[in-house]
Amino acid sequence: MERIIEIEKLSFENEYEKSLRPQKWEDYIGQERIKSNLQVFIKAAKKRNESLDHILFFGPPGLGKTTLANLIANEMQTDIKTTAAPMIEKSGDLAAILTNLNEGDILFIDEIHRLSPAIEEILYPAMEDFRLDIIIGSGPAAQTVKIDIPKFTLIGATTRAGMISSPLRDRFGMHFRLQFYTKEELAKIIKKASLKLNKECEDDAALEIARRCRGTPRIALRLLRRVRDFAEVESEDKISLKRAKFALDQLGVNDLGFDELDLRLLRLLVEAKGRAIGLSTISAALSEDEGTIEDVIEPYLLANGYIERTARGRIATPKTYELLKFKNPNQPSLFGEEYE
Repeated sequence: MERIIEIEKLSFENEYEKSLRPQKWEDYIGQERIKSNLQVFIKAAKKRNESLDHILFFGPPGLGKTTLANLIANEMQTDIKTTAAPMIEKSGDLAAILTNLNEGDILFIDEIHRLSPAIEEILYPAMEDFRLDIIIGSGPAAQTVKIDIPKFTLIGATTRAGMISSPLRDRFGMHFRLQFYTKEELAKIIKKASLKLNKECEDDAALEIARRCRGTPRIALRLLRRVRDFAEVESEDKISLKRAKFALDQLGVNDLGFDELDLRLLRLLVEAKGRAIGLSTISAALSEDEGTIEDVIEPYLLANGYIERTARGRIATPKTYELLKFKNPNQPSLFGEEYE
């Protein structure tokens, strides 16, 4: 079963995202510092009639890395070719992509941290000298063929900047880390998207959805579509606060954006009364794969200070004890009760 608050893109969302994605700078909400810096660099490049320097976007999924890449292409008035690192399996795959680029085009590679070392080696001269060095044959008869390619801009996106090799990272002239969005920014995004969905969202309803979407536009738009469905069934012209609260409660998303799986993990940790619990024990208790817990459930809880990873395992923080109204075993009480 797919979680409604899953940060990774779900299989059915590509077309929805394209239709709701902003097409102009003024429509892009949030990431103000990145936006203003990029506008300066784009204006300078256009003034010199040059391609932009290579750009690396990194940060949690769902924050708008692909959207920014498309906006840059629109602003530079050039074509953008989009691919993902896992799709580039052989050197010939990368060579085919690069030789089909035109002068000034943008190549967007998502999940760039998953490029193999062999592919990275081919990418280095392409990024620096706009040249492909391809080895033909093997052994003593092997020959290196150098092919000039048009000047292009590589935009890389990754959720794991630490997994990118240093030589590749250093070849990007611009590095931008995307931050989580504020509730006010998300509410604006929700309001704009609701008009595109032909179901206007009231201000307080937009704020309610924004509070529950983990600071992530992708989740905000997903929740908006589901709330719209509830309003549609009731034949309501607008999405009201009452309908938004009801729909989100029905979807099992609480005021903090947690669903039942998050709460089960937190309850497991607080019931351990301060003892650390190992990943394998959590996996068995929740009947979930260890990789799912590490990559899907834990990141948001870690980022917001609800759990800590230690050498012995996972422990709940005081914030979690307060949330679930459990007595924190690390804070002695005069009365000694277990629950507050």
